Amino acid sequence: MLVGMISGGAFAQKAKPKSTVKKKRVATVAPAPTPVPTPTPDPTQTQAPANSAKVLPQSERPIDGYFKRDNILNARVTPYANLRESDVMFKKRVWREIDLREKMNSVLASPKARLIDVIMSAVLAGELTAYNAASTKDDRGGDEFSSILKPEQALAKFADSVVVPEFNDKGEQVGSHIAAGEFNPDSVVRFQLKEDWIFDRQRSIYEPRIIGIAPMVKIRAAGMDLGEQPAFWIYFPEARQIFVTKEIISRNNDATGLSYDDMFMKRLFSSYIVKESNPEDLRIKDYAQGVDKLYESERIKKQLLDYEHDLWSY
Repeated sequence: MLVGMISGGAFAQKAKPKSTVKKKRVATVAPAPTPVPTPTPDPTQTQAPANSAKVLPQSERPIDGYFKRDNILNARVTPYANLRESDVMFKKRVWREIDLREKMNSVLASPKARLIDVIMSAVLAGELTAYNAASTKDDRGGDEFSSILKPEQALAKFADSVVVPEFNDKGEQVGSHIAAGEFNPDSVVRFQLKEDWIFDRQRSIYEPRIIGIAPMVKIRAAGMDLGEQPAFWIYFPEARQIFVTKEIISRNNDATGLSYDDMFMKRLFSSYIVKESNPEDLRIKDYAQGVDKLYESERIKKQLLDYEHDLWSY
């Protein structure tokens, strides 16, 4: 009886069927990474190529030799002795030219330290002032330092003009314009000096004092060579501050310690006179031709040297 009751009770109930509905798996999506902004290159800064060599600053470079050479770099200009107008008993102005093709002047054209490179580097850096050499009504000779040139104007004096064609979007030539070519420092083979020969009776000294220096350029017009003329003038007392720190490359001794300032102050160059002060403002080539120009140059040179000789009695 008990067994029957149990059979008809809870145990008699059928087991509930399992649900056939499958639960969906929800895929867990990881959050997307925050994008890192790419730095924008600065157009004002030049990007060095990946395979380029690293250039060390001057302070980190090893010494090029067995001692540090800084005598020239730390040199200072020795100023001229003070000169009063009342002490000038004699003064003569002359213009002379230095030809770099002469053997004695070859150091001024050394590829390691050209004189024109020293001048142009200082002019383009704003350390030297270039004065216009063009003749004007108030400055007939163009050498009185009356008009200043911009650095790009001074550089353009050496570059030959070239014709540059102009094209449209279709590649058709529509015109042309004149532009300055590249500057070749080897094209400058002469420099002109303007100097005064002065006798100072206070010190009893007869000496030359350079006033200006000018690189010479060739002038061409209509296919004809019109000779050379100064490209611009540099005021020599100002240039001495630059020349005193630029070393001369010697052929025989690397330890001479001579600077460009020493080169000019000690007269370690060869030159010839092309003009002396005169009432007509004539150059030697205006009244002498051929070999007579050289004879006239030597005559003026001898006259200058004889002046001091004639002052003294022996």
